Amino acid sequence: MPVYMDIHDLPGVKADDVVQAHLEDMKVQGKYGVAYHKYWVNERKGKVYCLCNAPNAEAADAVHRDAHGLRAARIMEVTSEMADAFMGIAEADGTGAVVLPDKSGHDPGTRTVFFTGIVGSTDMTSRLGDEAAFEVLSVHDRIVRDALEANNGREVKHTGDGIMASFISAACAVKCSMAVVRDVEAHGSNTPNLRVRVGIAAGEPIEHANDLFGTTVQLAARLCAHAQPGQILVSNVVAELCAGKMLPIHDAGRFELKGFDEPVQAHRVHAQEA
Repeated sequence: MPVYMDIHDLPGVKADDVVQAHLEDMKVQGKYGVAYHKYWVNERKGKVYCLCNAPNAEAADAVHRDAHGLRAARIMEVTSEMADAFMGIAEADGTGAVVLPDKSGHDPGTRTVFFTGIVGSTDMTSRLGDEAAFEVLSVHDRIVRDALEANNGREVKHTGDGIMASFISAACAVKCSMAVVRDVEAHGSNTPNLRVRVGIAAGEPIEHANDLFGTTVQLAARLCAHAQPGQILVSNVVAELCAGKMLPIHDAGRFELKGFDEPVQAHRVHAQEA
């Protein structure tokens, strides 16, 4: 049965209130063929995320409507891996609430994780030599950092042949990726050896010592590695979060990615499309 995640905007929400709402869901969900089995609460941001198996999104919505009236702002179909990428892997307690194994090291804020990669960096170094390859890398770094500054991104670290960054806004991450690809293409005549790819995913990664970890990070990195030269690949969650933003995001189908048991739905961003 398909897996759905719904997102509620509930300013001032408390975890205890969600426990009661979840128990009410469980009383009525059977008649709709739905099983709500896990949820996350972010009190600081007033967000609640629920995960369920349902025949369709309408059935999932009907459970909330009948149980307590707190209907979701958005419901999207996901794979189990996508749910883990969005919220992090953790076990639920007896009420369905997700219990984080190390709360001291977990930042509950949603992040959009962004990777760039220079295409063929190892081969380029062999062909051009260290100094020339470093000049190409310097151009890449300047372009990416300028785009990050313009789009409220935070550089997490340099990966050797690219940059990992994070954003509060998924739309800003997509706009940043478009700026990077456009600017690299504009430098084509001066830096013909510079070609980049970008991968973006959204979720709640673990933050520790100014670095990010977890499935969200892994998915963004895998999407970057899978992208073709000059291509931007984003996860389904990123596409959903950018709904209504009028960004040139198009369905790219499902890809087999290393470390993910099921094919992952991805989308392409067309950097040159108005």
